Amino acid sequence: MTDETDATRASDVAFIEALAALLKEKDLTEIQVKREYAEHDWLNVRVSRQTAMVQAPAPVSYAAPVSAPAPAAAAAPAAAPAVSDDPAQAPGAVTSPMVGTVYLQPEPGSKAFVSVGDRVTEGQTLLIVEAMKTMNQIPAPRAGTVKRILVEDGAPVEYGAPLMIIE
Repeated sequence: MTDETDATRASDVAFIEALAALLKEKDLTEIQVKREYAEHDWLNVRVSRQTAMVQAPAPVSYAAPVSAPAPAAAAAPAAAPAVSDDPAQAPGAVTSPMVGTVYLQPEPGSKAFVSVGDRVTEGQTLLIVEAMKTMNQIPAPRAGTVKRILVEDGAPVEYGAPLMIIE
């Protein structure tokens, strides 16, 4: 039985190494596979890697519609509140690096990654954005306190859309 167990372990290690190589080769962030051996014998593997997320400012076209009507109504006084009311322009805004669906917890029914008032550390996972069946963990760009969560669980998001405010 020991030789069989050792052979299975070696096979599993080779399988996981192949998944890791595929992850790197195809530039994926996560792969999850269930390998079944028998009715009550299986291996469930999830291989993921942390990628450097570049926080880009919201595109100019995103902010333009918010401030465009203000000059028509009243020149300078109305323009200032419109910019400060836009969550994407807040100093601690965390924006979506991609188009996808937001999930606030690792799996349905579990506790959320963060809540309003939580202290977070730089790199801590705030939420997940699913894009093309790939779960992308969105890390905190800096340490601070979660002041606002601007999206709902399961909501679609666009590139550059504000997700939460950390101060």
